[in-house]
Amino acid sequence: MKKRTLFLSCLLALVLSTAALAADYTDVPADSWARESIDKAAEHGLMNGTSASTFSPLMTTDRAMIVTILYHLEGEPAVTGTSAFSDVADGQWYTDAVIWAADNGIVTGYDTGAFGPSDTVTREQMAAILYRYASYKGYDVTASADLSGYADQAQISAYALTAMQWANAEGLITGTSDSTLTPGGSATRA
Repeated sequence: MKKRTLFLSCLLALVLSTAALAADYTDVPADSWARESIDKAAEHGLMNGTSASTFSPLMTTDRAMIVTILYHLEGEPAVTGTSAFSDVADGQWYTDAVIWAADNGIVTGYDTGAFGPSDTVTREQMAAILYRYASYKGYDVTASADLSGYADQAQISAYALTAMQWANAEGLITGTSDSTLTPGGSATRA
């Protein structure tokens, strides 16, 4: 249960900090909904702020950042080979993370053969990545929320539906309003 709580706390924040706690960032208010999760992620050294004094919680997160967070969470295991994705070159800050995530079925990339490391991750993409990561870790992923109360539930891509139901049931992805999920919307660092 302790590992699962840590996992969920870290993923809720999707924030990294090796030295600073949320209180050290001038752009993370004391009453921020993400503050506790930012502190937990900082304590475990998962991410950095965007500067010594800012975290940039409203900045969008890209696909490379998401897999790198998970790769850090796993302790940066050794990888071999090269990326199968046409747009992931050797030697980039995210290369090993993408190779690891692809090798373990956590990411699949686009139908074009690209990964899109600098593409802003959508809320449904993030749900799918987190769902696959939780499955990889052997966590129970059977929780499933009824999303029929969201007016935009039909906009969820087929590949992401089960993941969105799970992420919503676990509280990882909630509505952007009482009636919308905004599955194609961007995920922020907070």
